[in-house]
Amino acid sequence: MISKMIACCGLVCTSCPTFLATRNDDDAAREKTAVLYSKKFGFNLTPEEINCDGCLSTSGKLIAYCQTCEIRKCCRKRNLDNCAACDEQPCEKLTQFHEFSPDAKACFDSLL
Repeated sequence: MISKMIACCGLVCTSCPTFLATRNDDDAAREKTAVLYSKKFGFNLTPEEINCDGCLSTSGKLIAYCQTCEIRKCCRKRNLDNCAACDEQPCEKLTQFHEFSPDAKACFDSLL
């Protein structure tokens, strides 16, 4: 079992409700997460779309947002697991995301 997976941006994947629902194959958690994301972020996801093995996964099982995440794409292109290892951080994309998610910034900053 993975103890802690930190996404490129600093989000803790292993604490994410999508990751946990996937890991536990929990349909009730998928339903709750779809409702949460709809209310909190305006995402229109079905419970069947709540499947993700985390940002660092190479399985291809990523929630829609992570599939299109520009921060993740940049890390992959540079062959990095995390933006903390990038010589050009913080970039504008990372800074904007951290304004949206202070928790991700706090975790990211702890990696520096």
